[in-house]
Amino acid sequence: MTDQSHAPIAFIDLKAQQSVMRAELDAAIAGVLDHGGYLHGKEVHALEAALAARANVQACIACSSGTDALLMVLMAEELGPRDAVIVPAFTFVATAEAVVLAGATPVFADIDAETYNLTPETLEAAIAHAKSAGLTPRGVIAVDLFGLPAPHHAIAEVAAQHRLFVLDDMAQAFGSKLDGVPLGGFGKAAATSFYPAKPLGCYGDGGAVFTNDEAYAAILRSIRQHGELSRYENDRIGITGRIDTIQAAVLGVKLRYFDDELAARDRIASAYTAALAGVIQTPVHSATIEQAWAQYTVRCDSQAAREHLRAICAARNIPTQIYYPIALADQKAYAKFPSADISVARHCTETVLSLPFHPYLSDAQMSRVIEAVHTAFPS
Repeated sequence: MTDQSHAPIAFIDLKAQQSVMRAELDAAIAGVLDHGGYLHGKEVHALEAALAARANVQACIACSSGTDALLMVLMAEELGPRDAVIVPAFTFVATAEAVVLAGATPVFADIDAETYNLTPETLEAAIAHAKSAGLTPRGVIAVDLFGLPAPHHAIAEVAAQHRLFVLDDMAQAFGSKLDGVPLGGFGKAAATSFYPAKPLGCYGDGGAVFTNDEAYAAILRSIRQHGELSRYENDRIGITGRIDTIQAAVLGVKLRYFDDELAARDRIASAYTAALAGVIQTPVHSATIEQAWAQYTVRCDSQAAREHLRAICAARNIPTQIYYPIALADQKAYAKFPSADISVARHCTETVLSLPFHPYLSDAQMSRVIEAVHTAFPS
């Protein structure tokens, strides 16, 4: 038997996942090849219905990526350059990128040190900063980072007071629930990503928008298809935002396994937390939240401590990732945009580290990761 004690561990193991469902994936892809409806095929409509039902919303508009999902919503709001959209400073760049592409101005807000998400207080501070910069706050994008739902009820209250629309960026959190309610129905709209590494991912790019407003959904469908009102009749500016039917077929198969994978993610996250509590800062969790666990992200005391842990893991063939090493306000392309105080976000960029995490992580592999952390920080 081959010694696996030092074998490389996959950070996210899509091959292991594929081996479980390969026959169904092959059949689903072959079905698309047989009928030839590569765009707007029946699998797309079936996927939209299944996703809407799972999110408990009126409409789902599947699209070409999570970035385009955000962009479509922001385009529907008809924003201008003096309109501000509040964005957390600690997230993937697409959240701010979509605001700029839609013609508005992102204003960066700080995050909570424990959840890594916006808070009512940091939202209020960013709104005040936007106004002081001569901008008109129009909306806020609340990100559910690493699968943990943002405090949507509190954010909605602040947004209502300032007459802001709320866009839920649930790119990492499809499958999560807040107070028993699935994400997708919080805010005016919610956007998700089906990038392969996401809890529900396809084999390319894909995304979706969720809303309970049917009239809004019609606008989003138009934007997705070049702004068409009907064939070759363009009522508004749009994009090429369609999802490929093959990707929809892949997602249809993966949805059948999704609940089992979410349960596995939760089991592995719980095991990590039980073994690492008191050794390193583990992710927060709440009884009111069911988390999709896109990543398992710990926090070190300092940047030096993080690099120490990374080195020990690397020596043992254990991959790690830093999500995210640079705050959005400090990225070269976004440094010109207004930012409130983001000291917490900047600290997190220096101290967070994500460990190998996926539904097919074996107990032996998980034990190796846990041992590495304990070696780095002996009690």
